[in-house]
Amino acid sequence: QVQLVESGGGLVQGGGSLRLSCAASGRTFSRYTTAWFRQAPGKEREFVAGISKSGSFTSYVDSVKGRFTISRDNAKNTVFLQMNSLKPEDTAVYYCAAAESSPWYRTETSQYDYWGQGTQVTVSS
Repeated sequence: QVQLVESGGGLVQGGGSLRLSCAASGRTFSRYTTAWFRQAPGKEREFVAGISKSGSFTSYVDSVKGRFTISRDNAKNTVFLQMNSLKPEDTAVYYCAAAESSPWYRTETSQYDYWGQGTQVTVSS
């Protein structure tokens, strides 16, 4: 098993930046595809970005392409989400997720085995 803990959320003005971190503990982190999802009030949880086990391949939802960057440091068991040019519609709870056998481009929540508790991101207009 792997345990995931997110950090780095907060309140930011539109156009600003935040960097989310997800620290993993437990089994070898490099065994897992990881991803960031988000869930706004009254909406379903949606895929934001995914990254392969080695970090060589990434995937993004169209609405964040060019603004968000996912990366990972397997030596530090951490995955990051750099969020730039934030918009009010990016406001949500952001979750880190890990999968043992799904590829990095899978967007369904059911494909991920482990989840963090979430971190709130609020973007003011």
